[in-house]
Formats: sequence, C-alpha cells, structure tokens
Amino acid sequence: MKSPAELRSKLRRQWENAACRESRLLCFSGAWPVTLWIGKPSSRKIRDELDAVKRHLDAWRNIAVGQVLWEDVVSRHASQPVSVPVAWRLSKPSEWIEGISDAGIRAEFRNMGQIVQESDAVFHSLLVRRRSLWVSKATQEVVQATKLALAIEPGCAKGRPLRTLSLEGIDTKFFERNGSLIEALLDARYDGEASRLGLETFLGAAQESEHWLLVIDLDGGLLPFEKVRIKSSDLAKKPLPGRRLLIVENETSQHQLCPLEGTIAVLGSGFDLSWTQADWLADKQVGYWGDIDTWGLQFLAKARLAAAHLESMLMDSETFDSHRDSAVAEPIRADSKVPEGLDPQESTLYRRLLGERLGRLEQEFLSPQVVHRNLMAWSRRA
Repeated sequence: MKSPAELRSKLRRQWENAACRESRLLCFSGAWPVTLWIGKPSSRKIRDELDAVKRHLDAWRNIAVGQVLWEDVVSRHASQPVSVPVAWRLSKPSEWIEGISDAGIRAEFRNMGQIVQESDAVFHSLLVRRRSLWVSKATQEVVQATKLALAIEPGCAKGRPLRTLSLEGIDTKFFERNGSLIEALLDARYDGEASRLGLETFLGAAQESEHWLLVIDLDGGLLPFEKVRIKSSDLAKKPLPGRRLLIVENETSQHQLCPLEGTIAVLGSGFDLSWTQADWLADKQVGYWGDIDTWGLQFLAKARLAAAHLESMLMDSETFDSHRDSAVAEPIRADSKVPEGLDPQESTLYRRLLGERLGRLEQEFLSPQVVHRNLMAWSRRA
C-alpha cells in the first residue's frame, strides 16, 4: 500500500524530469490523465495490522485533489467487504502541482504558466524543459527576453556592441544578465545556430568579452606546452613562434590535425579574427581551414582582408563535392551578398551554397587522412 506522502514524492520526481514535465505541461497526446497505483492491503495485513489499515484509509479519504478510486476487498478476517483506495487519478497540470503540495513548486508552476502564456509557442518546450535558464530571474524579464528573441535577427547588430541595442525597451545590461537565455531562445528559432557561432557573431555584434583561443604546437618544440589558452587580444600584441600559422575555425577539429614542423595552430576564432591584423603575421605562411558553408566563408573572407597572403585549405567545391554525403542543411545562412575577401572560386562556391538545400559541410566530417594530406602539401609550399 502506498501512502499519499509516498505518491507525492513520486509526483515530485516526475516534476524534476524534463521530458515528463514537457509532456504534461504542454498536454501532449496521452499525457493525461495520470493514474498512480496505490495497492490493496493483503488479507493478512487486515488481520494483523487493522489499525494501520484504518489510518491508511483515513489518509486517502482526506485527499481532495484529483480522484481517488476505491474498490471493495473481501477478506475472511472482516465481516463485510472493505472499501480501499486502489489508485489516484489526476486529470490536469494544476492537479499534479496541487498533488505534490510544495510551495516552491507551486510558485514555479505559476511563474512558468505566466511566461508560457506571454511568449511565442516556438519557445514553450525550451522554457518548460530548461528551467535553470530562467528560474532565478524575474518573470517579466524572462518574458521580455522571449520578445527580444523574436525581434532580433542574424546580423542585426551590424557591428555595434550588444549593449547598444535598444530593441523591446531593454537596458544596456540586459544581454549581460540574460545572454545564456537569449542564446538558447535563438537556438530554438534557428536550430542551434546561435550557440554554434556564439551570440555576438550570430547577431553581427562587436566582440566585447574576452575570447580565449586554443593554441596547439604542431611542431612539438615551439611552446613549453602542447596546448595553451591565449586571449585573442594578446595575440594582437605578441607574436607566436614558428614559420607557419594555421587558423582553424572550430576547436572540435583539433583531433584531425597532424604534426607539422615549424607550425602553430590557433583554433576556435570563429568571427573573432581582428587579431589577424597584427603585423607579425606578415612574416609567416598563414593557412585557414573552416567549415564549407556561408558562415565559414564569411570568416575566411574577414581573415583574408586582414592577412592578404592567407591561403585557404579544404574550402573549395572539390572538397564539398567529394563529401556531399556528409553535407547537411545550414539552418540560417549568412548575408546573401558575397563578402569581400574571397577569391573568384570561393565567391562562386559562396553563391552556390546560398542555393543548396544541403549547403553545410562541417570540418569534423572530413577524414583525418584527407586533412593530413592537405596540411602536408600546404607546409611544403613554403
């Protein structure tokens, strides 16, 4: 036999389960009603622990939430059938919350309901599943963030800092307070693109926060460590050792690199490429390797405007065509205008990708053997 307290504890655990919470609060098909089985007392329990059985029956008679289902049980130790509770049925979200009987969860449910009611449906699953994004924030600030996430578009900052955007009546600290929430909301609209690129890059904003880059010594003897983290602002001031510099768009591609004499690799710049304007790059052989998609070519163009002698690798139509089986859709494309800084072949590829249904080939889908062969060929061109 399950007591009301035991089933309340079960309801609480279900509330903490993101998938269960989403299904029930958004009323997915089959989510309601919810039936929790109580269990029946055995004939021996009625004989040996009659007082405990009576207390159990009284506890369930006092439950005023939902519907307690009763059933007559015949026992040879009772003169007549005993009516016992066998199940607790809840028919809607408010009954679930009342059944848990917790003031904190009740308040959270009330705030969640207000946020969902005042936000666009595209955000509902995210807001219900990922409470940690907003639970410590004022409800109206969360609602304001959802309205902002609908109002902004990729590239809308046009080079201005995020704090200067005045959309939806936000203050200058709004992005600072709610950056993770806004990024997650934009991910819901754009299939994860905001977090992949970073919020500032996605919105085309000036980089204000310190950006740490992963630096790898491919030579093995140029740095004290194989891998170090360096701020991009420091790279703009101090040169790296070695004859060659390889710029790699994504950190996740580090496992595809190979040892290269005299070479340092800098990974994870994304759109934070202003450091490539540093004078010390002029004396090095510079290579760039990024995703074959409109954003990757945008990054390449920006890097080449800073370092005109930069050579792109594995960012051409031949590589794209030979890996078409690994190409996926690009959820949101960069500017429809071909960026300045691409050579004629790259410009042609950019225009082509704008019209491709599956127009993104990510670095990670190239085999290490292909990457190694191209890197070795690049190093021999010095």
